[in-house]
Amino acid sequence: MTNEFVLEALSREFPESIISSSEPYGMLTVEVNKDDIKKIIHYLKDSSLEINFLTDVCGIHYPEFPEKEIGVIYHLQNMMTNFRIRIKAFMTRENVEVDSLTELYAGANWMERETFDFYGIKFKGHPDLRPILNMEDLGYHPMLKEYRLEDGTRTDKNDSMFGR
Repeated sequence: MTNEFVLEALSREFPESIISSSEPYGMLTVEVNKDDIKKIIHYLKDSSLEINFLTDVCGIHYPEFPEKEIGVIYHLQNMMTNFRIRIKAFMTRENVEVDSLTELYAGANWMERETFDFYGIKFKGHPDLRPILNMEDLGYHPMLKEYRLEDGTRTDKNDSMFGR
């Protein structure tokens, strides 16, 4: 199975859903419409492509691009052929919601909770979407680039010792 073969199959099945594709470090990476994520991944799993393992779900935050500020990234793999693919979808900050994949992959449960916890991405249809690693009363999503990396009020640090 090759990147070209899989991309051709996706383009044939979902011509309006594919936004762009690339192959960073040889891995097929496809950006899709966020509303079509579930049906595309369902197709990848149940078609002859047999991409049957959800390796990872994670979020990304690009505050400098308001139209694509929040992204959700899926890494999938065909365990028999060792073929890997990355699916990306971006959304605006006001519309941070995608379909849950818990019906397709049991492992999505934990990964989606983690992504919600750290990025605030809501997964429609998730059976128990609540923080999994942070405290429930934390009140914010710590991986969003909205907070200073360091406490500016600290006086016990000398920046010159850190090359700054």
